[in-house]
Amino acid sequence: MSLLTIVREKCPKCKGSNIFSVRGNLLLFQIPKIKDTCEKCNFKFEREPGFFFGAMFVSYAIAVVQSVLVFVLSYVVIGLNPLYSFFAVVVSAILFSTYNFRLSRIIWIHLFSNTTY
Repeated sequence: MSLLTIVREKCPKCKGSNIFSVRGNLLLFQIPKIKDTCEKCNFKFEREPGFFFGAMFVSYAIAVVQSVLVFVLSYVVIGLNPLYSFFAVVVSAILFSTYNFRLSRIIWIHLFSNTTY
């Protein structure tokens, strides 16, 4: 699994085509849309119905790490009161939700893509 391929949101097999046709935008209420297959190598991203169910757990782990980091930064480093630190965590979770959605699906695809690197 290549970290650079994950960050660039590329196909795990050919590393050339984007996985998402629409990246999504929280402010415009757009949900990211994943392509059915890779344009270059014809790799099928959704292996079976319900394939991305496990990506929920990856998304949860990402959100927990992100929330802990935001809380530590706002409460310990900046010195905000706990209530404001909690609001900072909630706002960051909302703002990063579409990115977490994309990242968790990309990590899931790369974990179970059965390709050699």
